[in-house]
Amino acid sequence: MINNLRHIRFTTTAGAIALGACACPLAATAQEKWITAQIYLPETAQPAPPQPPHLGRPPIPIGFGIDEPMMALPPGMIGAELRDGWQTPDGARMAAIRVSLDKGWKTYWRNPGDAGIPPHINFAQSRNVADVKIHWPAPHVFEQNGMRSVGYKDEMILPIEITPQDPNRPMTLSASMDFGICDDICVPVSVNLDTALSGLGLPDPLISDALNSQPRAVAGIATCQIAPINDGMRVTARIAMPDAPGQVALFELLSQPVWISDPESHREGDILVAQADFVADAGKPFDLDPAALRITVLDHTEQAVEMNGCPRG
Repeated sequence: MINNLRHIRFTTTAGAIALGACACPLAATAQEKWITAQIYLPETAQPAPPQPPHLGRPPIPIGFGIDEPMMALPPGMIGAELRDGWQTPDGARMAAIRVSLDKGWKTYWRNPGDAGIPPHINFAQSRNVADVKIHWPAPHVFEQNGMRSVGYKDEMILPIEITPQDPNRPMTLSASMDFGICDDICVPVSVNLDTALSGLGLPDPLISDALNSQPRAVAGIATCQIAPINDGMRVTARIAMPDAPGQVALFELLSQPVWISDPESHREGDILVAQADFVADAGKPFDLDPAALRITVLDHTEQAVEMNGCPRG
C-alpha cells in the first residue's frame, strides 16, 4: 500500500535478466558497479552524480504519480514511498524511504557484497534541507551460486534524519534513487519520490522498528593489521566477541571508493579473525587510514554490531 505518495517514477532496463553463473548480473565487473552506497545532498549536487549501469540497454520509463497515468511496475516491485515520520526534539525530521517487494525478492545494503549493487540516493532537489543522515538497519547475508550479497528481503525501510535550513519553514524532500532488485531475475530500478514535510508529524512504528534494528555501536574490541598486496591493501581484523551461528564480518572504507573482496574469516578461541583485500582505482598499494575503517558483524541471532575505526594491532 502506498501512503502519502506525491510522485513516483520507475525505470527499468528493456527486459529482466535471468540469473546465471553470477548471483546478480547487475554487477558483472567491479568497474560496472558502485562499491558502496552513493549519497548526494543539496549542497553537493555538482558535479552531476554518476548514473547507474543499465547493462547497455536503453531504460524504459514506468511510472505513476499525481499527474501521470498508472503504468505497470517492474517485476518484483510492489511500490515505494516516503513516510512522513515525526519531528524530533532537536527540530530535525525522522522520515523514511520504504521499498516494498514481492515475497522472496531482495534489494541491497550500502555495501552489497560482490553479487549486489548498492542504492544510489540523490537528495539534491530537496528544498529547505540542510543535511540528511540515513540510518541503515542491519541487513541479511545471502549466498547464491557461490557468491555473497548483503541486503534486505521483501522490503527495505531506510530511516532518514533530515535537518532543515530554516526550522520555521516546511521542507520538501526529494529522493532520486537507483537500486537493484533480485530473485531468479535481477532488475535495475530508478525511483523519484517527493513529499512535503511540515508540522510535528506522528510516530511511525515501521520507522521506529527500523531504527531499533540498526547495528549496535561498540568500541575497543577490534584491532587491525594492514599490509600491502600487489594491487592494494590487505586488512586483517581481530575482533574479541563470542561465537554465533552465521557470523560474518563486513568491511567498509569511508575515506575513498575502493573495491573490497568478500571477507574470509575464522575463529581463534574468543577472537573472530576476518580478512579482506582493498583495491583502489590505481590498482596498487595506497595509504589506508585505519580510522576510516568500518566493520559490521552480522549473525543469525540478528545481534549486529558496528565498529568505526580499527586501531593497528
